[in-house]
Amino acid sequence: MNNYSKVETGQLNKLDQYKFAPEGLPAPIVGKLFLGDLVGLTSMDVSLNKDAPNTGMHFFHSHRNNEELYIFLKGNGEMMIDEDRFTVTEGSIVKVNPHAQRAWWNTGNEDLYYVVIQAQANGLKAAGLNDADLGEEKVPWI
Repeated sequence: MNNYSKVETGQLNKLDQYKFAPEGLPAPIVGKLFLGDLVGLTSMDVSLNKDAPNTGMHFFHSHRNNEELYIFLKGNGEMMIDEDRFTVTEGSIVKVNPHAQRAWWNTGNEDLYYVVIQAQANGLKAAGLNDADLGEEKVPWI
């Protein structure tokens, strides 16, 4: 049994081959790939995302228990959280609390790429090396 899982999702510019179409949405979301089931995540969900120009999340939504972290990798867009509307671009990182209404849109002429990490709010027990046991073996590349 391995202590890890690994998948190849392909190049980010090919994310539009994935569609997220749960029941109840007016249209599928093109360019969204959830990684939870692919790698067996148990305490968070992660998605890779690509929005073509003039597309994005076409409805507001909130989460009951989970906070989300949006990491924008490339492109330009706008995000609206509750009453606040602001720009996002490469390097923008936005944390959104549960219950906050959110939506976003690609305002640029290029694809907008971003990662969304979703986890239970206040569920982290320790962060960084505070949750690590350091091994004594040397890594092979040093």
